[in-house]
Amino acid sequence: MRKLVYGIIGMFAVLSLSSCGYNTMVKLDEQVQSQWAQVQNVYQRRADLIPNLVATVKGAANFEKETLTAVIEARAKATQVTVDPTKLTPESIEKFQAAQGQLSQALGRLLVVTENYPDLKANANFQELQAQIEGTENRITVERQKFNDVTQEYNSKIRSFPNNITAGMFGFTKKGYFQADAASQKAPTVQF
Repeated sequence: MRKLVYGIIGMFAVLSLSSCGYNTMVKLDEQVQSQWAQVQNVYQRRADLIPNLVATVKGAANFEKETLTAVIEARAKATQVTVDPTKLTPESIEKFQAAQGQLSQALGRLLVVTENYPDLKANANFQELQAQIEGTENRITVERQKFNDVTQEYNSKIRSFPNNITAGMFGFTKKGYFQADAASQKAPTVQF
């Protein structure tokens, strides 16, 4: 009789967990981690292109060494910041995003400075690398948006009732989002 009671309680527990969304939370958590891997892939693609870009730019006579140094240092810092996909907290995403933002700024300065070097701008290798970096930046934007979308679905699931009870019991916690850079919130001043 006791085994029957335990069996019924066990079946009730399994049914309760599945009706409270445990399996869906696991699936959504896996989607968030998978999409995070895609985000890292496109950032890695950008990091892999930078040494070729720097080598091409170095060939330009009298090119500003501090600009190249800033790009190299920002790349080194950005590739050192890693985030455990099982711990995608708002703080860890922010730290990752800050390091990548510094690299984006350094790359932007590099590309602006190249405007002063017509021979470099005409270099086919430089043009190809610049196009690949621009394409990669677009991929980064797309993958970050996809990451935010699956993260929003996951966060909504774990915070809604009765899923929040199951989420709390099994340690499902809120994941962080990519945010717009603070500097992008301020409109640039245009003067003619």
